Amino acid sequence: MKSLTGEIPRDREVASADVHRPGLALTGFVEAFRQNSLQILGNTEVRYVNGLPKDERREAFRNVFRFDVPVLVLSAGLEPPFGLIEAAHEFGVPVLSANSQTVDVVRELTHLLEDKLAPTTTVHGSLVDVYGVGLIITGRSAIGKSETALDLVERGHRLVADDAVTVQRKADAVLIGRGNDLLRHRMEIRGIGIIDVQSLFGIRAIRAQKRVELEIHLEEWDSGADYERHGLEDRTTEMLGVELSQVVVPIFPGKNITVICETIALRYLVKAYGYDPAQHFNENLLELMRRKANLAVLARDDLE
Repeated sequence: MKSLTGEIPRDREVASADVHRPGLALTGFVEAFRQNSLQILGNTEVRYVNGLPKDERREAFRNVFRFDVPVLVLSAGLEPPFGLIEAAHEFGVPVLSANSQTVDVVRELTHLLEDKLAPTTTVHGSLVDVYGVGLIITGRSAIGKSETALDLVERGHRLVADDAVTVQRKADAVLIGRGNDLLRHRMEIRGIGIIDVQSLFGIRAIRAQKRVELEIHLEEWDSGADYERHGLEDRTTEMLGVELSQVVVPIFPGKNITVICETIALRYLVKAYGYDPAQHFNENLLELMRRKANLAVLARDDLE
């Protein structure tokens, strides 16, 4: 795209991911006008304006620009209609020109804005793709998050990010995690220093981004704590307003956290396909208790 109104002020902001075509606003109907959205003029809007008398064209553009819209894009390489640039300068609205067809401009800009304006947070932890499941490993500093992630990579899984994981909320409550540009796929291992996972383990040991599906929270073993032993109750946490499954893993010397992480990922996949091992065991146990109770009743009746 190129600017048709000169240099764009740096304080000009687009705060909404919506891309709007202001057809009705050009006619004067502005009750439902999305003034905070990026505006696009395509063939339909330009043909309509070009069919108006010249004095009405300028007023049609004023109907749009008086709302202080962030920017207007003229698609399909169209020539600016009479009065567009003059009205844009009057209200201080930047006008850009794009050569692509309107549908392509709308699609690309929507994708760009959704990515740039998505709610974002940084999580202190390690994100690893384990059997296709995005596991984000959290816990206090120096508890062993990076070491666990490194062990998972050594066992054939893929590192997404370590130490600082950038998480974005996409449409449909989807969380996408990636590393930042500075760290990328480097890790800090206490006692060793900084290592580059790609150079050590190859390109198959990393990936650029991954959906965050499950949090594994590491904490020191507390003999007085009540840890989940049956798996009947699903624990959840919240990240960027999205409910996320969470498993709290107590650690102590000698415990194989890597195998536990793999097992958690496999159990998540099994449950996603409709089979809950804990629930299945509970149903079998209840059925066995019912059978024993029935046998006890029959035995009592025979004695009587």
